[in-house]
Amino acid sequence: MIILKKIYPLQQMLQQLKNSGKTIGFVPTMGALHDGHISLIENSQSINDITIASIFVNPTQFNDSKDYDKYPVTVENDILLLEKAKTNILFLPAIKEIYPNGLAQVSQYNLGFLETVLEGFYRPGHFQGVCRVVHKLLDIVMPDNLFMGQKDYQQCMVVTKLIDLYKIPTQLQIVATQRETTGLARSSRNMRLSQQAKQNAAGIYAALSYIKNNIVHTAIPVLKNDTLKMLKDAGFQKIDYIEICNAKTLAPVEIYDSNIKLVALAAAFIEDVRLIDNILLN
Repeated sequence: MIILKKIYPLQQMLQQLKNSGKTIGFVPTMGALHDGHISLIENSQSINDITIASIFVNPTQFNDSKDYDKYPVTVENDILLLEKAKTNILFLPAIKEIYPNGLAQVSQYNLGFLETVLEGFYRPGHFQGVCRVVHKLLDIVMPDNLFMGQKDYQQCMVVTKLIDLYKIPTQLQIVATQRETTGLARSSRNMRLSQQAKQNAAGIYAALSYIKNNIVHTAIPVLKNDTLKMLKDAGFQKIDYIEICNAKTLAPVEIYDSNIKLVALAAAFIEDVRLIDNILLN
């Protein structure tokens, strides 16, 4: 695996590969890698000649500076995992490489409704930061395919909109959420949980599964009340939302319609760690 920290040599290498007819798959990460990230690498390898990963903890997408400070940094282990997975290239830039003019927000991305609900509502400015870094990374790498996990469902929708708004010649490939044996979605944030909390945190998947198993026969307001109680009983101290939405628009749904694709999404805190998850319902 080749590790590059500067944009120019990375682009030189990628251009040579593209000139020789190689297709490029890109997996952007913030490090603290786990099996979910490796599944993205493997998916990229299955349809691309070259797979490049990046590790960059993006400061502009943290609306809480304390959350940024607590984000786990495990670069040495990350490199070992990427090497073991036979990743071709790792881009490991410093903040100044990505933001040479500083972190002050300049342009605004027109995300519309997506920025007003769920993660957009509870983390104001988060998706502006996501768009800012993803746009920069796509401009640098110019991949044929971009790989992201379904766990960040709303983020995938935001990136899809970004690609459409700026006519970026990259195809977003969304990969199924990787889960632990308990059902807990794999996440870098899980590293901050005690073993007991990790067990309890599986309640978020249990609640979403309960919705999926009962939505045809149970009124949606009842389901939401039931699952709020389930999360509290599991030990979640604060619940930002548990919502059932149109899978294409994220507009909330109050009445089940089998003709509309639906997704259930949740965000909740356990041991002061905020976890998110989702599950497609039909």
